[in-house]
Amino acid sequence: MNELLRRALFLPPQSSSVARAIDTLHYTVILATLAGVTLAALVAGVFLFRYRRRSARVPLTPRITAPLWLEVGVFGGLLTLFCAWWVIGFAQYRRLETPPPDALPIYVTAKQWMWEFAYPAGPTSADVLAVPVGQPVKLIMTSRDVIHSFYVPEFRIKQDVVPGRALTTWFEAIAPGTYEVLCTQYCGTRHSLMRAQIAALAPDDYARWLDAARAPLALPGARGDGQRLADRGRRIAAERGCLRCHSVDGSRFIGPTWADAFGRRRATADGRQVLVDEAYLTQSMMDPRAVIAAGFAPVMPSYQGALTPAETAAILEYIRSLRDVVPTPAAPPPAVPLEFREGSQILGDVPGGAP
Repeated sequence: MNELLRRALFLPPQSSSVARAIDTLHYTVILATLAGVTLAALVAGVFLFRYRRRSARVPLTPRITAPLWLEVGVFGGLLTLFCAWWVIGFAQYRRLETPPPDALPIYVTAKQWMWEFAYPAGPTSADVLAVPVGQPVKLIMTSRDVIHSFYVPEFRIKQDVVPGRALTTWFEAIAPGTYEVLCTQYCGTRHSLMRAQIAALAPDDYARWLDAARAPLALPGARGDGQRLADRGRRIAAERGCLRCHSVDGSRFIGPTWADAFGRRRATADGRQVLVDEAYLTQSMMDPRAVIAAGFAPVMPSYQGALTPAETAAILEYIRSLRDVVPTPAAPPPAVPLEFREGSQILGDVPGGAP
């Protein structure tokens, strides 16, 4: 029945772990709507035939009052159906918005008019995303210019990609094959040509692809320099001055430590608790005054326009790689240098650290 309905509605194959559940809800809504329309059409047909005009004299229409049980039944049935669909749809939304803990992170940069992918193990690729079958994959996406949208019809996923923000989506391919990536947000004159491919490989084939992509003579579409993304992030953080304010061993400094920070809750100056994830860290780099960590002065300058999406992704991966570092015992914070203090005239010109 599933395959029959999929073909009848001209839907692409269900190639991810969530596609069938999404289609099942889709089928239910369409079939229930079709049943309601058919019932209304039949009733209208019966009324047209039964109450058609039979003579020139038109009698007055008698007042018809529906019984209470009928009104309550119709209203209650429709409300129950709506609530059931909402609950199922919201559960699917939560599942789509919550990547599994063991998901493989891959950084995606959208730009006019192409997609670039960076792997934590080192290689990068353009317009070809290789993933292992049976392994959840978490995409951490940002744009270099305008708003784009990452859409894979066979996986039933679509996520807008916004400049200056890190937005995530995830999928798990269930069968080897090649799947098309489309941009569904108009992004310029070559919008219709902004396409990529996802190559879902068996785990052994993916491991061989990863080794070949890291080699000096990489595979077509892949670029590898032998350096892990986290290692590039450490170098960029040092070059950009991030490590002048953020420690990597847990010691207290001008800004929050990066050690054992990723994936944890952090108290903010306004009394909230925020999750230290890709979205929060990217926001803190681009708009550091948006969320201030409790116990720290708002002295960090914005890196909006100063860091490329690739550099941001590398720093994020470096911070992620420090999540298992055991912090050293806390020490009294050092005095904030004059150039970092609130109200300094040269604050914006002094290299600060990422969040």
